[in-house]
Amino acid sequence: MIRLDAVEKRYQLGARPFTALQPTDLEVSAGEYLAITGPSGSGKSTLLNLIGLLDRPDAGQYCLDGQATENLQEEARAALRRRYIGFVFQAFHLVARLSAFENVELPLMLAGVPRRERRPRIEAVLARIGLSEVAEHRPGQLSGGQNQRVAIARAIVMNPRLLLADEPTGNLDQAAGAAVVELLEGLNRDGMTVLMVTHNPELAARCRRRIRLVDGCIVEDSPSWDRSTA
Repeated sequence: MIRLDAVEKRYQLGARPFTALQPTDLEVSAGEYLAITGPSGSGKSTLLNLIGLLDRPDAGQYCLDGQATENLQEEARAALRRRYIGFVFQAFHLVARLSAFENVELPLMLAGVPRRERRPRIEAVLARIGLSEVAEHRPGQLSGGQNQRVAIARAIVMNPRLLLADEPTGNLDQAAGAAVVELLEGLNRDGMTVLMVTHNPELAARCRRRIRLVDGCIVEDSPSWDRSTA
């Protein structure tokens, strides 16, 4: 599903160039549950942003489901993101003046899904994550764990094949974080590919595959998970 060949990302820090991601090769199959780990500044979020088509590589090739992406125009990249990818971040990035229902509705509106089709899809995803009773609540009326679940609902309402999560439990207490992890694991069991950046070793240990980055290089990659042996 995901293939990176010698993908590299550089930034300019004042007068000094900085390589955030060294030439990197990576393959991720559909249905994997993968943790991206490493110290701060190791290139984890850079790698996730490249995979999520939020940034472009400076060198190398990135193929998503067999399609080369590095030379796509922005409109085509946005269409590919909507079709394939959902995002969950440490900060919830919810719109404060909108209800949970309306926040989840945003991707459907941007994709031009007709109004009559939006409501049943939103109600179904809110029911799945256990938030039907607070659908009309705004983010300020919800707990941190509830807000993160709303963010996950917004990420999956378009039925993406790939979910990218950047420190999804970083702002949550232990109980709320555990609930979010169980939700992500349930999505993966249902066939969604999940890539998660995390500093939490216990959370990383629950993933089926783990890679570790240091100074922009993959220094460790555990064996891929074979679903047929699970």
